[in-house]
Amino acid sequence: MEKETLNNVLIHPYPGVNFMRRDVYVGLTSTLFVLLFLAACFAGCTSQAPAAATPPAATTAAGPQTLVIATTTSLYDTGLLDYLQPKFEQKYNVKLKITSQGTGKAIELAKNGDADVLLVHSPSQELVFMKDGYGLNRRSFASNSFMIVGPAADPAGIKDMTPENAMTTLLLKGTNNTAGIAFVSRGDGSGTHSAEKNVWSKAKYNYTTQVQKSGNWYIEAGKGMGDTLQMANEKGAYTLTDEGTYLAYKSKLNLVPVVSKGASLLNIYSVMAVYNTKQPADKIKMANNFINFLIDPVMQADIGTFGVDKYGKALFIPMTAEVPTAEEGWVGNYTAPATATAPAVTRGSGI
Repeated sequence: MEKETLNNVLIHPYPGVNFMRRDVYVGLTSTLFVLLFLAACFAGCTSQAPAAATPPAATTAAGPQTLVIATTTSLYDTGLLDYLQPKFEQKYNVKLKITSQGTGKAIELAKNGDADVLLVHSPSQELVFMKDGYGLNRRSFASNSFMIVGPAADPAGIKDMTPENAMTTLLLKGTNNTAGIAFVSRGDGSGTHSAEKNVWSKAKYNYTTQVQKSGNWYIEAGKGMGDTLQMANEKGAYTLTDEGTYLAYKSKLNLVPVVSKGASLLNIYSVMAVYNTKQPADKIKMANNFINFLIDPVMQADIGTFGVDKYGKALFIPMTAEVPTAEEGWVGNYTAPATATAPAVTRGSGI
């Protein structure tokens, strides 16, 4: 009996107690897992840094508006626009982008919508541009004169002739192969080239059939005014130039003025806003600001003194000082502010 009891104890010692220990063990194990799980979750929550709020995008201040000006080399080479540019940019917070070439090319740029302002000196071409509806608010703002310059020895003997007689003499002597006679033309459809053709017309010559390709004496440069002056200087030739560019280049040249008087030598500078159906209204308004800037009495006074300190003579005559007598329509309105933002009539019917 004792052995049985012992065997029972050995085999099943205190069965109730054994069951209790197993339950405690299972309970402790379960509790341990729960605590470990909660600890892991807590650690994960506390160790994860909160996501930083995305800062708002920085606001960039809008840059200055750009205004593209198509102008002629005859004006640009004088340095007037370099002088006026910072004054306008500071006043209106606008960046001027200036491109210079012959008047014909400048007009083509404007027609193609590649410029906002046209600033040239060929009234006949400008009036067509306006009539065809490509421009608004044409205003003349300054003038000076064209002149024929040449070697100081004046081998053609044209000094102080009328422009028409001087060109006739050059043609006759040039085609007769007179030694030392040569004329360099802009030959680029510019305002100066247009003025030259106007002189030939008034001298009763057909430019295309009687002047162009009439001999080696007549040279077409196809270049801007400054380059044409330098070419004529190198060849000891005559050329037609505006007074302003000549004065700006005078120190580099041996050429002197030989003919400087005559109605056909009048040189008028005008400015107008470019118009097309895609041109933003704000660009036209800014173009109008530039036009009004040029005809403002303060700027007119500045234009009237430009060049005096450097050349001893003003390069331009402002409209407030003298309005030239010219063919009808050549001098644009120079007093009324530019305000129109669209033409009053449709393209092609006249403006």
